[in-house]
Amino acid sequence: MKPINYLTKKILNKIKLIVFDVDGVLVPRGTKIKQKSNWTTFETKIIAKKQINQIKKLRELGFLINISSGRGLYMLQDMFREILPFTSLTYENGSATWFNGNLIQHINSYKYLREIFPKLQKISDKRIKGFEPKEFIITIHCHKRMLKIENIVSEYENLYTVWNEEAYDIGVKNIQTKGNGLTAFIKHLKLKKRDVLAIGDNYNDKELIECAGVKITADKSVLNGDFYVPLKGKLLPADLLMAQIIKEVGRSR
Repeated sequence: MKPINYLTKKILNKIKLIVFDVDGVLVPRGTKIKQKSNWTTFETKIIAKKQINQIKKLRELGFLINISSGRGLYMLQDMFREILPFTSLTYENGSATWFNGNLIQHINSYKYLREIFPKLQKISDKRIKGFEPKEFIITIHCHKRMLKIENIVSEYENLYTVWNEEAYDIGVKNIQTKGNGLTAFIKHLKLKKRDVLAIGDNYNDKELIECAGVKITADKSVLNGDFYVPLKGKLLPADLLMAQIIKEVGRSR
């Protein structure tokens, strides 16, 4: 792997679509959730003004922008409201994409998850902070890993569970991934894999960057890529990557 300062204009001029993971890449990690009876409250991170301006500049340079996340659509729309006119959102680990005001659904997972969901809801444990409202996957926020959850999911051979240090995502194996979501969206745009640059930092981003022509890891201890982002202080990986792209491509595009 090479650091992103090796991302040259020659490489970047072939890219048409840039795909960003969210937590730990575009915004700091962390979701505060509180659930009591039928009430669920959230506090999420909103994209900073600096990143908004960088994404606007990328769009001016001719790049299409996609944000890929395990989060639900309504939450992503709230987090990225200021850039929605020129940004697509692929949500719930590749389940669907919001693009130009329309929804492109990539999978119907209801038949796979309808049986397990009531079992998970019945778990009584103070370590569970709450269920994040979602359409196509199940997300359970916990204070720490819970074998009880992992054991229930393991009873279903067609389901997976991923622990991301603050929550479990539960979805359909080999189907409900960020990689499949990106592949479907690339096909919708009539692009090729070689036209795409993607950045991620966690285990559920592995398929995402593997489906891109240029693979960027924001944490080389977790993910392999063609290039990695050398972290500097409190700067976010996306901040550093966008600065490099804007610097290289500049006004010549």
